[in-house]
Amino acid sequence: MLDRVLPTLLITALLLLLIGALRRISLWRVGQAEPVNLLAGLLAMPRRYLVDLHHVVDRDKAMSRTHVATAGGYVLAMLLILPVYLFDLRSPFLLVPLLFATALMFVGALFVTRRRINPPERLSKGPWMRLPKNLLAFSASFFLLTLIASGWLPENVGGTVLTVVLLIGVAFGLAELMFGMGWGGPMKHAFAGALHLAFHRRPERFGGGLSTGLKAVNLDGALGVAEPKDFKWNQLLGFDACVQCGRCQAVCPAFAAGQPLNPKKLIQDMVVGLAGGSDASYAGTPYPGKPVGEAQGGPGQVIVDGLVSAETLWSCTTCRACVEECPMMIEHVDAIVDMRRYLTLERGETPNKGAEVLENLIATDNPNGFDPASRTNWSADLDLPLMAEKQKTDVLFWVSDGAFDMRSQRILRAFVKVLRAANVDVAVLGNEEKDSGDVARRLGDDATFQSLAKQNIETLNRYQFNRIVTTDPHAFHVLRNEYGDLGGHYEVLHHSMFINELIEKGQLKLDGFDGGTVTYHDPCYLGRYNGEYESPRAVLNALGIEVSEMQRSGYRSRCCGGGGGAPITDVPGERRIADMRVDDARDVQAETIAVACQQCTAMLEGVVEPRPQIRDLAELVADHIVEVH
Repeated sequence: MLDRVLPTLLITALLLLLIGALRRISLWRVGQAEPVNLLAGLLAMPRRYLVDLHHVVDRDKAMSRTHVATAGGYVLAMLLILPVYLFDLRSPFLLVPLLFATALMFVGALFVTRRRINPPERLSKGPWMRLPKNLLAFSASFFLLTLIASGWLPENVGGTVLTVVLLIGVAFGLAELMFGMGWGGPMKHAFAGALHLAFHRRPERFGGGLSTGLKAVNLDGALGVAEPKDFKWNQLLGFDACVQCGRCQAVCPAFAAGQPLNPKKLIQDMVVGLAGGSDASYAGTPYPGKPVGEAQGGPGQVIVDGLVSAETLWSCTTCRACVEECPMMIEHVDAIVDMRRYLTLERGETPNKGAEVLENLIATDNPNGFDPASRTNWSADLDLPLMAEKQKTDVLFWVSDGAFDMRSQRILRAFVKVLRAANVDVAVLGNEEKDSGDVARRLGDDATFQSLAKQNIETLNRYQFNRIVTTDPHAFHVLRNEYGDLGGHYEVLHHSMFINELIEKGQLKLDGFDGGTVTYHDPCYLGRYNGEYESPRAVLNALGIEVSEMQRSGYRSRCCGGGGGAPITDVPGERRIADMRVDDARDVQAETIAVACQQCTAMLEGVVEPRPQIRDLAELVADHIVEVH
């Protein structure tokens, strides 16, 4: 009976897997063309899975080991099951490893079962709750079958009843692990995830690289994503790879603030969009304040407001915490900005002060509509050299729009003091400098971004300089990572990096800080976007400060709430993100929060006192310069 039924089950499962895989591929291919190297991607996929993906998974040691045992055992088992039970190759060299593989998978499945007994809130439930049972059934059934096949158990042990039970276990296991892989269900992520790693839209991320600049937009083509089919095909593939682990949900500042965004739900809504249907079967946490079951869509249906509401998209601070935490390396922020582009460029629907800010950028080259000729007023008494006069300098100081804000001007003046103390050859563009375009781009207005960027590039290319240095992480990111698509290639440093360099070279000597406990807030656009975590801490250490780290620091730093145009679109929630961040500092009894971003300074200082004082690195350093070499 086993010899007849088991090969039939395997062949049926393989055929259904193939049909389901082809069907799934056809869903992804509805998306827009995106060139990929098929062979190179497939060859790179094993390393990306075993190294890059597991580098993220391994942040949760228990789950990492569970995944290695369960997934590794399953893959090895399937590679051995086919020759043993489909081609009747009963060699001990196959049977013994198969026993090991199924036993390993069973142990892993036990830990999956334990996790699902009382799952954390971030995990989706529903179909995922049956997965442990089918993993156990598959591994246990094939373990016992292999004991029989190896002769270590008699063939008639248990009689017909055990045979039927084992075949039922095999059938349930194959239905979940092979049929479900192509047709939908928890194991869909294994098939989609493997191909997503092979054909990832940002292959630069693998091997420890960074790729965080938004993709260029052809303004002569489609302006943003209106319907699921407007996404690139490998973006749709990436959505389908979601394992619904909820790690993105757990770190999303907007979700924690009670705004109507949950990145996990957003990705699952995109899966609904590519396949067609509704979110009625979604078994995870909804968007705050929004019930499940009302979202409907299809590949050719407008996303807003069928699948998601506009306020969901505008809640995002573009902090990339979700992207950083995603074990499947899905690009949530790219998708959100793509959909914002449609709302802004095609429908002209940028909420609250968004439209006003974009109009100001077009008319005055700054988001608040100040007179462009007043850009240098902050430094009227500093006699800063202008590039138009010098033509050539070592360091071009990119002032950014902090020039128009009184609080930010104190940071700029402090940094000028540092530069002069270190005898840096520096100049500024003055009134020739325009907004970097960061805010416009995050609000979805790539037309304004490109216009500003091209004007800035034209200006920069008139002069000779070695490096650009700025106190603004947003301008730092855009100049460093996004101007290149438009022909602007420059060496760009954040002021924390440059100050640290001056200290290491001995151009600055500092006395000790004695102002109490200091914590450091990592700006998203310096940390997660550009991987710079060490320089700011090195500067603080040079001041004699032992940083009291908040629970969420480094790559897990909590956003201040100021990125992505969030203060402009101002979607209401249950609390402010900045309040939560200051609470993080209070938890470590910090008297001072050291920051390295003018936007972070504004957001954190907006928290009601009593609270720690907020000081930029440049201010702290400027206050403690004692000697110039």
